[in-house]
Amino acid sequence: MNKKYIQIEITGINESASAIAIAELSQVGFDGFLEETNSLKAYSKEGVFDQSELNIIMNKLGLTYSLSVLEDQNWNKVWESNFSPVIVGDFVGIRASFHEPIAGVAHELVITPKMSFGTGHHATTYTVMQLMRELQFEGKRVFDFGTGTGILAILAEKLGASYVLAVDNDEWCIENSRENISINDCKNIEIQQVDSINTGWKFDIVIANINRHIIEANLSSLPGVLQEGGILILSGLLQSDEKDILAACNLLGFTHQKTLQKDGWIAIYLTK
Repeated sequence: MNKKYIQIEITGINESASAIAIAELSQVGFDGFLEETNSLKAYSKEGVFDQSELNIIMNKLGLTYSLSVLEDQNWNKVWESNFSPVIVGDFVGIRASFHEPIAGVAHELVITPKMSFGTGHHATTYTVMQLMRELQFEGKRVFDFGTGTGILAILAEKLGASYVLAVDNDEWCIENSRENISINDCKNIEIQQVDSINTGWKFDIVIANINRHIIEANLSSLPGVLQEGGILILSGLLQSDEKDILAACNLLGFTHQKTLQKDGWIAIYLTK
């Protein structure tokens, strides 16, 4: 049986309002987003989201939406018609298999566009990759918490990580990550479907590009999985989240090194 997805479309929305809507919707079951000029499409598996919660968010933000049901195969058609290559300076080029190779970048990633968040288009993934450019991954153990398409785990291996554990709680993301890891010929990435962090793990670098709700729910576990002197990158956060997140991280013994901002979203670089 094909999986079905709910698509909501919001029109007449600017970039700032779109960023806030994505942050709100990601906490009530929507995990795929497509931003276009003056519109936002959000996707959720059928039966996952609560319509009353959706209506509360829309009323609070003063937005209206239309709702439709998509079959699984329609999602790929949506992505193929809208998915364009992403270039992060001369550092990373991200493309789908149906695009021509990207010249002039240090690392090229091929990401199959399916129902998983994280193709490099969104500001959160983009800024995390910018921070990754500044870090030393050679021989490091990396934990990708909330891997989505596996894009950041793949980049970590290409930057020299000796071992990457990429986890997600969504079966579809796990399936998509495995496919992308294979396409990119990665050998040092382990994929696991989990609901929480195993505090027995130890890593040099932890990357959590999810959303504020999940980050806050798991924040207290992160010091336990990082080696002393380890690096933590947090993203999936709005600029307005920064003060509260940094205060919580400070109480856990993290030191703030840098924050990058793009389109109202931030990626935070901290050390233990």
